[in-house]
Amino acid sequence: CSRWEEEKKEGGVKWMQLEHRGPYFVPLYEPLPKDVQFYYDGKPLKLSLATEEIATFYAKMLDHEYTTKEIFQNNFFHDWRKEMTSEEQEIIQDLDKCDFREIHKYFVDKNEARKALSKEEKQKLKEEADKIQEEYGYCILDGHREKIGNFKTEPPGLFRGRGEHPKMGMLKKRIMPEDVIINCSRDSKIPEPPEGHKWKEVRFDNTVTWLASWTENIQNTLKYIMLNPSSKLKGEKDWEKYEVARRLKDVVHTIRAQYRKDWESKEIKKRQRAVALYFIDKLALRAGNEKEEGETADTVGCCSLRVEHIQLHPWLDGQEHVVEFDFLGKDSIRYYNKVSVEKPVFKNLKLFMKNKDPTDDLFDQLTTTFLNKHLQHLMDGLTAKVFRTYNASITLQEQLKALTNSEDNVAGKLLSYNRANRAVAILCNHQRSIPKTFARSMQVLQEKIDAKKKQVEEVQEEVKKAEDEFNETKDAKAEANVEKKKKLLKRLEEQLAKLNVQATDKEENKQIALGTSKLNYLDPRITVAWCKKFGIPIERIYNKTQREKFAWAIDMAGEDFEF
Repeated sequence: CSRWEEEKKEGGVKWMQLEHRGPYFVPLYEPLPKDVQFYYDGKPLKLSLATEEIATFYAKMLDHEYTTKEIFQNNFFHDWRKEMTSEEQEIIQDLDKCDFREIHKYFVDKNEARKALSKEEKQKLKEEADKIQEEYGYCILDGHREKIGNFKTEPPGLFRGRGEHPKMGMLKKRIMPEDVIINCSRDSKIPEPPEGHKWKEVRFDNTVTWLASWTENIQNTLKYIMLNPSSKLKGEKDWEKYEVARRLKDVVHTIRAQYRKDWESKEIKKRQRAVALYFIDKLALRAGNEKEEGETADTVGCCSLRVEHIQLHPWLDGQEHVVEFDFLGKDSIRYYNKVSVEKPVFKNLKLFMKNKDPTDDLFDQLTTTFLNKHLQHLMDGLTAKVFRTYNASITLQEQLKALTNSEDNVAGKLLSYNRANRAVAILCNHQRSIPKTFARSMQVLQEKIDAKKKQVEEVQEEVKKAEDEFNETKDAKAEANVEKKKKLLKRLEEQLAKLNVQATDKEENKQIALGTSKLNYLDPRITVAWCKKFGIPIERIYNKTQREKFAWAIDMAGEDFEF
């Protein structure tokens, strides 16, 4: 049997043996050279070590859009001042008077120098990194040597957050051994903390799969060192996730019939649950959890929607019963959508909004816990997230069926694949900001297209000439020339078509992030089966890391796999 199918353990136990080296701590701060200065109000100012280190975090980001945002600047300056000596606090009172340009230039030059290293020097650096990876990057889990995902602690720096995060610019502190909880097996060689330090705690908990954990200081959330996605444990978990989503396929019709019936329920609580479930099913919304204390970003999911987040339009853009959504979802990413809903849903929403203020909860009688309990009752293991996985995977499968043309060449088929993947990313609202380099790389591609068009036109002329010549002479040499030119033309036309496909793909993809759904919401067996069926090399879709993560699917799925 393959390692994916070895026996499972009972009662929540995840491993019997776990041995590792503990996290790799990022190197300590190296002070700036004497000739690289920080200036305040035009005059050089020597900073204390801790203050200087934080100054370099900001300096490195000078050419980044973040440092132009007021909220980033304010948060940074507030946290920086807290770490200054009292003398420094006396002097440095205004961020606008701080000049980080020399420090910024130092790091830019350092970066350029690293890029310009010779092949041998780069190889030497790679070998050093590999040595650390060998020493810290693996653990022994139940006799298997498994790769660890993120074995290094995160370096200190300034918090960025996604979207318009209210905490951007705050100081992310250095993780010390004293912050870290180690998890391993009792009889293993317990990892040694770095010299002169001790661990916060060592525990032996075999019901969890993490190797080390600490609390980061900005959101107060727990961070973990976990196994690499390619490991057996993660692979099994991934496989189970999609198997649960496949089970939903068999009962989803019953569930849909049930929530439709509940739209008319006597209990308002049931109606709210039924409408929320309709949104989760139809729009792949996240459930939206009750907020942790101290979580400042005002983000919501389906259950925590407020009245101000939706607008009702009896008629809009030629559609009936339209709900207009506008709210910040996970990671402060805006969700904006206009959807035509069924009449009972529309009527219920009107009822839920009646006599409420904009800041009141839309589903005031509903909690995520209540919803998930109901889902668990409908099907074992069912949560709101399973709907997202199910709808994403089923959408990919249906779109691939609809869009793939077996006559197309590989480039054409890949465009169809990316279009199917885009349909999923749009469903899940996976956006990205347009890459900074987009306009430039699009221009380069357009120049290539124009040059190729010119080539095609020139060869078309040559074909015409060769044909005329053959018609006059009728000799074999002229005939061979016609064939040669036609072959060349065909090749150039194919190249032009390929470039045009690339441009279409790039343009359609500029604001959509395909990676999230590819890694987390789409059953990889659908992709593997599609590749096998149409003779597409799997590496055209999954890179090396992704192929390792999805090794279980590549092993298992034949071309007839149906989600």
